[in-house]
Amino acid sequence: MSQRYFLQLSYKGTHYHGWQIQPNAVSVQEVMEKALSTILREEIAVVGAGRTDTGVHASCFVLHFDSKNRAIAEGDLVFKLNRFLPPDIAVIGIKKAPGDFHARFSAISRTYHYYISTQKNPFQTETSYQYTVPLDVPKMNEAAKLLFEYTDFTSFSRLHTDVKTNYCKICKAEWSREEDQLVFTICADRFLRNMVRAVVGTLLEVGRGKLSVEGFREIIEKKDRGAAGASAPARGLFLSHIGYPKEMEIQ
Repeated sequence: MSQRYFLQLSYKGTHYHGWQIQPNAVSVQEVMEKALSTILREEIAVVGAGRTDTGVHASCFVLHFDSKNRAIAEGDLVFKLNRFLPPDIAVIGIKKAPGDFHARFSAISRTYHYYISTQKNPFQTETSYQYTVPLDVPKMNEAAKLLFEYTDFTSFSRLHTDVKTNYCKICKAEWSREEDQLVFTICADRFLRNMVRAVVGTLLEVGRGKLSVEGFREIIEKKDRGAAGASAPARGLFLSHIGYPKEMEIQ
C-alpha cells in the first residue's frame, strides 16, 4: 500500500512552458516527476494544485504524489531534490498526507501577486512588468472593488477552455506600493485560465485614464473576453499561496 505525500515548492517560470506536462516543451511538472522518480527509484506521478501558464512563477506551489516507500525521510529527500533540481526550482518541504488529500481539489483558495516595476530595473526584468507610464492607483483600486460584486468572469477568461463554469468568488483584490513596485494581490476560491493577467491588463487601462471605473463594470457585465483589455505579460505574475481546510492544513 502506498503513502501519499504533500510537497511544497517554488519556481521561476521564465524557462518553462507552464506547470502542466505537454508534448515538445519543458514543464515544471515534467522536471519534478523526473527528479522524484530518479531519487526514489520508482515511477512517480505528481498532481499539482493547478496550472500556471508559460512564464508564470510560483513562490508557493503544492503537489502531491504517492510512493511505495511509506517511510521517506522528508528532510533527506528535500536535500537530495534541491541538489538534483535546476536552480530555478526549489523544494520547500515534504510531509506525509492523508490518503484523501488532493493538491488541487482539496484547495479552497488561491492567491496571486502581480508585480509592476514603476521604473526601469535590470534586476526585475524576468519577474515583473516594467511599466513606467504614470498610473492612477486609487482609481485602479476603486475599479478592483467591483470584482467583489460579481461571480461570472467570462470577460477575463481565455476562450475555448474545457472548464464547466466561469464562476469564481473573489475575496481580495487590491493594489499596493512596495518601494519602486506596484503589487496587485488577488485571492479567490478558483481562477479561470488567464484570468489574473486579463484583470490586471484591464485595470491598467483604468489607471491610464483610457477606461472609467463604470466602464470596467460594463466589461464584467458583458461576459465577453473581447471587451476586456489585453493580458498583462506573464513575467509579472506569481502564484503565492494555496489555502486548504484546517483539517487538511499540512503547511
